[in-house]
Amino acid sequence: MIKQVQPKMQKIVRYLNPDDQIYYGIVEGGEVLQLTSNFTELINDELKFDGLKFKYKDVKILEPVIPSKIINFGWTYAEHAKETGGKPFLKEPFLFLKPTSSLIPNEGEIILPSSKLTKQVEMEGELALIIGKRGKNIKEEEAMDYIFGCTIFNDVTARDLTKTDPQFTRAKGFDTFGPLGPWIVKGIDPTNLRIVTTLNGKVVQEGNTSQMSFSIPYLVSWISQVMTLEPGDVLATGSPSGSCPMKSGDIVSVEVENIGKLSNYVI
Repeated sequence: MIKQVQPKMQKIVRYLNPDDQIYYGIVEGGEVLQLTSNFTELINDELKFDGLKFKYKDVKILEPVIPSKIINFGWTYAEHAKETGGKPFLKEPFLFLKPTSSLIPNEGEIILPSSKLTKQVEMEGELALIIGKRGKNIKEEEAMDYIFGCTIFNDVTARDLTKTDPQFTRAKGFDTFGPLGPWIVKGIDPTNLRIVTTLNGKVVQEGNTSQMSFSIPYLVSWISQVMTLEPGDVLATGSPSGSCPMKSGDIVSVEVENIGKLSNYVI
């Protein structure tokens, strides 16, 4: 008999099981309850446990989604805008995209580019939204219905390149510059979550999504006027102040309240 998984505060992880098969599962304690290998099935059906489960330590955690696009909102926190030379109070969101080739999972390695390309790579800890259904011209009052769940994003940035390039594609788009995970959490309110980023255990960024200059429903609605949102798309909502350089050997961790911790090594 298939067990129905209860919908409250679910941690949904994408992983490689011991049989080298990619599945989604629910994290419960130290175990992963296997669900499905297909994100479309995950969002369109009730979450059903297929009878297999593994110890969490025995599976390899992957990026929680492979999106069609990674949409980033910049300067949504006024203090971060000030420290990076941006405009702290914009009339409309500041937008850029990251390639899917930038994605790495929890405990993946952030690879610093050659010093000939950049000499100042920084972290930006953020809340990320995972889109759950296709949407275009979404009404602000209906925007939350399009969010499947929340996860954590680190918008790794070559800060020196943001000051020389006319747009942010190169500074934001290097391979491994998009740590995402470790899982998607359903059933939480994304509008009031504490964000803390640490570098080698020292707090460098701290903020709350309630401090954003644009509301989350507004951001979802606004971007859907520009481009169609597809299931699995990632919307990174911006970073609090405190972004600082990283070097080889560092460990950077981003923790978001009610979600967990995303940790990555710098090499």
